[in-house]
Amino acid sequence: MAGDEPLLARPTSEHSSEREYEEEDALLTGQRSNRTSTTHQRWREIGLFVWALIATVVIIVLATVVQHEHSVSHSRGETSGGWGKDGRPTGKRNMIFMVSDGMGPTSLSLTRSYRQFESGLPIGDTLVLDKHLIGSSRTRSTSSLITDSAAGATAFGCGKKSYNGAIAVLPDHSPCATVLEAAKKAGYMTGLVVTTRITDATPACFASHANRREYEDLIAEQEIGNHPLGRTVDLIFGGGRCHFLPNSTEGSCRDDDKDVVAMAKDNGFSYIDSRKAFDNLDIGTGVKLPLLGLFALLDIPYEIDRVHAPELHPSQAEMTRVALKALSAATKDSDKGFFVMIEGSRIDHTGHGNDPAAQVHEVLAHDAAFEAVLDFLEHDENEGVLVGTSDHETGGLAVGVQLTDEYPPYHWFPEVLANASHSAEYLQHKWFQWLREEGSNADLFTQAQYIRETLIEDGLGISDVSDEEVDAIIHATPLKPPAYLLANMISRKAHVGWTTHGHTAVDVNIYASSPQHAPQLVGNHENTEIGNFIAKYLDLDLEPLTEELKRKNIEMGQPHASAAVDEVAASGRNLDPDHGDLSTHGGVEHVAG
Repeated sequence: MAGDEPLLARPTSEHSSEREYEEEDALLTGQRSNRTSTTHQRWREIGLFVWALIATVVIIVLATVVQHEHSVSHSRGETSGGWGKDGRPTGKRNMIFMVSDGMGPTSLSLTRSYRQFESGLPIGDTLVLDKHLIGSSRTRSTSSLITDSAAGATAFGCGKKSYNGAIAVLPDHSPCATVLEAAKKAGYMTGLVVTTRITDATPACFASHANRREYEDLIAEQEIGNHPLGRTVDLIFGGGRCHFLPNSTEGSCRDDDKDVVAMAKDNGFSYIDSRKAFDNLDIGTGVKLPLLGLFALLDIPYEIDRVHAPELHPSQAEMTRVALKALSAATKDSDKGFFVMIEGSRIDHTGHGNDPAAQVHEVLAHDAAFEAVLDFLEHDENEGVLVGTSDHETGGLAVGVQLTDEYPPYHWFPEVLANASHSAEYLQHKWFQWLREEGSNADLFTQAQYIRETLIEDGLGISDVSDEEVDAIIHATPLKPPAYLLANMISRKAHVGWTTHGHTAVDVNIYASSPQHAPQLVGNHENTEIGNFIAKYLDLDLEPLTEELKRKNIEMGQPHASAAVDEVAASGRNLDPDHGDLSTHGGVEHVAG
């Protein structure tokens, strides 16, 4: 009953609250209630709620921004690279193709271990190239299981197999249009950047057509626009100036008196031939295209030698950065991008010479150029894809060698390579120069002393050399020239082996800016698939251009070539399948210069 309830009993109601009870207690007892602390607690809860709400909003906003940036980055740098959702190329885009001539998988192992030793790096440190490996390429030509650079580069340029020595020519001696030529006709800007002669096999296969790679005089003329298709190259960087100078000029290696530099200027080219002029290009911002840059009479020096006089020749990475900047600026207002082929050409020559000290520096130079391309792609406003591979392996390189009949120790010593300051090629040139200038009348003791102290101790960093090794250099023959003997000396000390001074049939690596940029090249492929990939990415049709070349009867022989060379060219047989670093061209010794 209600009357039985205590006088001060609180009624229960759905509208009552603990706060009301506290206020009543305070009135009846005269004691202060805990309303203040409760109010504080309530405001604290409200504050925590507000902060949580703000934090949630911030997190959502940040997540949205990050997701957007990730999708943009993923689309540009990691996923699309210019590919549409339907698997077809779309929009303005650039194609950068890099060739590491003669570089096989073992070259990476050799160079990686050398770099770790020389720079004190942990075993987990790798090359830039290592991080972009996506597959491998099979390299045979139509004339041999072992290809040369010409047939290898024809596979890249035309997307078709051919015989060793063929420069963008098929086995039936008909021309095949190249991706560079087709790209130019489709509105792209184009470029060639190499560290050998610009007339050498690999660059030649993108901008000329010849039955034999030896026709470098003819190749020079075609590269600057004396060609049925007109000028197809906008930027040329490399060596080989001797093939552009008339034979009446000092340093020329042409068989005729044509001034190809003058011909290039008549075709609109600006021309530079020195490091100073190169530096004046202001890292690509001061470039007027078309541009012909020839920075050496023959090949640009090996990197191990070039660094001692960097004011004379630009590096591969430097030429790469300027070329990319120039081509990008030239296509700024175009709806088409550019195609450029960049070659680490002289890795091949170090393989021919079996010179491991020179090789690690050439591979590192190419690795630096590869990194420069990646940096360009990351910051350029347009889509782009980088694909790289080798035309073949050279030298049959092995990291580890058996030097005696006894079971070999598991050794190789990168410190031996680190002690070398010059290439064997450079040291041979220095030896020949000394003989001409000072040592022609020197006795054997004086000659041996020069070899021991200047070439071997100072140049190779080797102190324990035998009298027999020194005598072999004094009495060297054309089949075993001094450069071969010097390179063999450092190879044996380092426990690095070689099977040949020529090429091998080993599969070579394929690299890309991202696997998503070149999914068609992931795994093992024929080298022709790389050329076909380039054509697909740039949306090119090479066949109409091939038919045009056939109709216009492009000149593919060299008028002054020897009868022997012409006879072999007509048969498609193999002749001098590759120029090693000890060959001659037009009577000019093939040395850096």
